Amino acid sequence: MTEIVLMSDPKVAVVPVQECGERLVDVRRDSRLLVDERKWQDSAGAFAHLREGVLDRLFKAQALLPEGMRLLFVEGYRPPSLQRHYFDEYAHQLRTDHPEWSVEQVRSATSRYVSPPEIAPHSAGAAVDLTLADADGHELDMGTRMNATPEESADACYTQADNISGEARSHRDILSTALTTAGLVNYPTEWWHWSYGDRYWALMTGAETAHYGPRELD
Repeated sequence: MTEIVLMSDPKVAVVPVQECGERLVDVRRDSRLLVDERKWQDSAGAFAHLREGVLDRLFKAQALLPEGMRLLFVEGYRPPSLQRHYFDEYAHQLRTDHPEWSVEQVRSATSRYVSPPEIAPHSAGAAVDLTLADADGHELDMGTRMNATPEESADACYTQADNISGEARSHRDILSTALTTAGLVNYPTEWWHWSYGDRYWALMTGAETAHYGPRELD
């Protein structure tokens, strides 16, 4: 695999944000997108929101999929407080498992799986966790479960991992081609995480500024 820029890399944090003010929209209001129910315990429905520009690109990506396949949306917007909780929780787990690691090693390893809260694409409404489903809404084989950690999956959660089946590789390639063509970028340690308009997207595409910064749900 080629060198991966992690979310904790200072190059990501220094990308300037020129907030465009685009609203967050509830993806459940449009039946074109399958929405998984695993996050529906979130009574505020924050998980189901995305910036309008990101949702428009998901519709474009879905139109590029082979017949009989659909995108299955799992999580979009994540409040900054929840992002902080996820980051701290996973960092604590890694510190416990690796007491010899430095603070920077823990932060870097944590960012493979949870973005540092201050630059998190999810908290900007710019990122989406999603997978592929068949025409009946059943998830397709992607090689690991969504949100598998590097530890539990032997790094098979990395998008270009070579320790997955040929079928899973084909599905990942189909997903990647559609989303990349629609203008989104992938976080290479998580095959399911894609974003548009955030700092990571700007760094990966060479854009001068990010369009979306962290915000609270209205």
